[in-house]
Amino acid sequence: MFRNQYDTDVTTWSPAGRLFQVEYAMEAVKQGSAAIGLRSKTHIVLGCVNKANSELSSHQKKIFKVDDHIGVAIAGLTADGRVLSRYIRNECINYSFTYESPLPVGRLVVQLADKAQVCTQRSWKRPYGVGLLVAGLDESGAHLYYNCPSGNYFEYQAFAIGSRSQAAKTYLERRFEKFADSSRDDLVKDALMAIRETLQGETLKSSICTVAVVGVGESFHILDQETVEQMINAFDIVGEQEGPAAEPDAAAAAADQGGSTDEGVAPMDI
Repeated sequence: MFRNQYDTDVTTWSPAGRLFQVEYAMEAVKQGSAAIGLRSKTHIVLGCVNKANSELSSHQKKIFKVDDHIGVAIAGLTADGRVLSRYIRNECINYSFTYESPLPVGRLVVQLADKAQVCTQRSWKRPYGVGLLVAGLDESGAHLYYNCPSGNYFEYQAFAIGSRSQAAKTYLERRFEKFADSSRDDLVKDALMAIRETLQGETLKSSICTVAVVGVGESFHILDQETVEQMINAFDIVGEQEGPAAEPDAAAAAADQGGSTDEGVAPMDI
């Protein structure tokens, strides 16, 4: 993993044209607990896995409300995610106070990416070790963005980040064409199904996942555990009915994932 003299400083280029410190920050995102997002024309749903250090501790919050029309889900170093969510919350407040209108999602994402990029070009700073899925609704419609520690950002129809996220991506790639016209409840169900793909056989329960929704006529909010549990129970019935057909898909997801494990997970990420 170490690259000798080329990974001691974030501003040092390797002969191959790589910044290893930035790549290490991106690796921290892969080791964080999984977070997923998907959107239709009217709604965006965020979901994440709640991972605790031990059975005696609580889990860290992974989904944050930024404004009535924007929320974020994080994977990676939770402390960095908390700082960045506070930054973008302040940006929304300042914009609303100045212009008396909500901050467009695209503009907020660019500001967040610019802040992350500065940390890749200053020797006395380190890159943020967190990836953010930014979900928002503005005049141009529903948006889902991924902000990378490198300062890059991408807009997606659906995406997953964090540990074992490849299985969730496989599920989303099979179904993303239907998301644009999906109802709110169908999006939530697909989000929970994608989360279940990342658990590798562990039973999906409302206590180990968090789901949030924002959409037309619905401000950003986190669904309570009772609602999530009802939806999980609803698809457990569907899963039993579709069990034989679902087995090849599960095998394909396992193959795509390549048998990754949680070995080497950063202790600060919970």
